[in-house]
Amino acid sequence: MSTFSITKHPCTGSKRSLTILAVAVLSTLALVSDTAQAAPLPMPAMTGPLQSPSPFQFDAGPLGKLDITGVMSGMGVWQDNPVSGDRFTRADISNGQIFIQKTHGLIQFFLQAGAYNMPALGSSFLSTGATTAGYYGPLPQAYLKIAPTKNFSVLIGKLPTLIGAEYTFTFENMNIERGLLWNQENAVNRGVQVNYSAGPLSASLAWTDGFYSNRFNWLSGDLSYTINSANTVSFVGMGNAGQTDYATFGTTLYQNNSDIYNLIYTYSSGPWMIQPYLQYTQVSANPAIGVGRGTGTRGAAILASYSLTPHVTLAARAEYIASTGNATDGAVNLMYGPGSKAWSITVTPTYQDHDFFARAEFSYVQASSYTQGDVFGPQGNNPTQARALFETGFLF
Repeated sequence: MSTFSITKHPCTGSKRSLTILAVAVLSTLALVSDTAQAAPLPMPAMTGPLQSPSPFQFDAGPLGKLDITGVMSGMGVWQDNPVSGDRFTRADISNGQIFIQKTHGLIQFFLQAGAYNMPALGSSFLSTGATTAGYYGPLPQAYLKIAPTKNFSVLIGKLPTLIGAEYTFTFENMNIERGLLWNQENAVNRGVQVNYSAGPLSASLAWTDGFYSNRFNWLSGDLSYTINSANTVSFVGMGNAGQTDYATFGTTLYQNNSDIYNLIYTYSSGPWMIQPYLQYTQVSANPAIGVGRGTGTRGAAILASYSLTPHVTLAARAEYIASTGNATDGAVNLMYGPGSKAWSITVTPTYQDHDFFARAEFSYVQASSYTQGDVFGPQGNNPTQARALFETGFLF
């Protein structure tokens, strides 16, 4: 999820805070480097191809045994047709994060702290400092987990969304950038989530603030069925049960008053991972927030990765999304003008050797049925945008 925006926001610097974070991370590693390593953890969730190494463990006294992992990475970007205020090239830290968690016992927790960037296709780039300060702060995800049994748990805090097939942060996904469908979704929400599993079925239900609005009126649900070890199908839905009549930096007015549904199929076996999914969103007519006519998007995407060698993986993503209505019937702008459409293609080769990783990315977006001024280029009149990215760093 994300907040869709073509407009460039003001950027703020973060060199000092990132330096402090790097020193803290290195100090932590020095303290725990001699500790025996444990099995990889489920959080932060990672689709691959990047793999998190075994966590460092230490005894925290009354808290018990805690696990620490982290990521330090930087990226460089080139793009054509930047929107007004954006640039052709950019370099920044993409992640400077540390994860501390307790994964056993009745009371567990997960803490994610640091700086991050969330590049997405079709949206202007923000600096890492502006992204961290403007969206979810230096503690983007943090929750308490009550787990009376292995099949039932309750989460309370800042939670990852249930919606969508792509996670929030660059290192978690097949591609560096999130896709066009992700631009209609939320990413982090505050609230309460209940999880239950029985055999091949697993379900989650959450009451949250949706697009990080701080108004708790969103209901979310996820039902997944594991067909066998290689095949899983999931249905996810969420929506605003009330009305939110304001917007913030990370809370778009229209998307935060929408309903969103996904049907996701995942195949994972041997060197292959293939994940096609469908997405439906709808913003109901509501003159109080300026929606004269119900407007939505209909999208489809397929993500795939193939391991060429133990160290090299090739990933790709193809998407198509279309919005309803037109500029004269009261429909609102959810993409590149009312009734606009777009498709994209992204290719991401990845190399990882132990903690070190490096990957490149090439993407192309083509918009159609757009409104002049709402697409790419300094005047917003160019319907295409190509990008090349490079990201490298360490997972520890």
